[in-house]
Amino acid sequence: MDVRLVCEAGVEYYGPDDLPGLLEREEGLVWVDIPVCDPSAAKVLTEVFGFHRIAVRDCVERNHVSRVHVYADHVFVVLHAPQVGASGHVHYVELDQFIGTNYLVTVHGPLNPAVDPAVAMIDTDAVLRRIEQKHLQVGSPFGLSQWIVSSLIRRELDLVASLAEESGHLEQRVVLSKDMGDPEQFLGELFQAWYVLLAVRTMATHSSASFARLSRMVRCAPETVPPLLADIADQFEVVQTMADGQREFLHGVIEFYQTLTSTHTTLAAETTAETGVQQNDDMRKITAWVAIVAVPTAVTGFFGQNVPYPGFQAASGFLGSTVLIIVFALTLFIIFKRKRWL
Repeated sequence: MDVRLVCEAGVEYYGPDDLPGLLEREEGLVWVDIPVCDPSAAKVLTEVFGFHRIAVRDCVERNHVSRVHVYADHVFVVLHAPQVGASGHVHYVELDQFIGTNYLVTVHGPLNPAVDPAVAMIDTDAVLRRIEQKHLQVGSPFGLSQWIVSSLIRRELDLVASLAEESGHLEQRVVLSKDMGDPEQFLGELFQAWYVLLAVRTMATHSSASFARLSRMVRCAPETVPPLLADIADQFEVVQTMADGQREFLHGVIEFYQTLTSTHTTLAAETTAETGVQQNDDMRKITAWVAIVAVPTAVTGFFGQNVPYPGFQAASGFLGSTVLIIVFALTLFIIFKRKRWL
């Protein structure tokens, strides 16, 4: 747990035992940053700050959607930032905030074990560095919260921008029909980018709704705070709109690729069918000619027997066998011709 006092001189660091005295001071604002809400941290939130047990429970357990609780002297907000992990899985990196009249408490996590703990600290650390370097002046806890949330929003916009660039490359590969490799793998790349955009869009939608509600309900802050919260809600709505637009574009690319693949498959099937029909025609022709050729073989085989038969060893026998061959062969030829086998 990091206990800080943000004042005109910069940032002063204290221990958890100094919190009661710091909260009574009129100058500066107290910023408590909790990397993991373990039992000792939960005890501080409950006993020192007096936060509601439900809000403290939300800090200890994972939340899958954004939340807002408005109390008489402070507000509680749950936000999520996207982190793309292995195989394109999007982790919901949680950031909880208690915003009071003279303090801000930021609680990180709980995190999926696959996520580097440093990822959860990106936005708070970035704002802390800017304050320490005198690049940022913070006048109120809500102002400090705004800078942290704005950093989170910028990262979401950067992620949407990188996905837009990736979508452009994927679209070029589809349109130009090159470097697509294995169709199943390429389709997986398309759906993976689409899924990340969907996750970003979902987080931004939840966050926008939370801050819009907070801007209407907050009572423990100056009149300048509701417009500030409404502006944050608008920023999240911009992220939502951009992610939606990019997701629709990528969905169009996916549909185009599927149509292109389906068309190629259909053309290949038609070619195969035509080849099959041609082979059937050829087989019918071969079968017909084989049947015709079999006639003289059968007749000559019969008349070639070494036994007496009508016309045996006579010119009439030769003439009769010749006539039979011609008649039977011609009959088969006519039949096959009418059946269009020839």
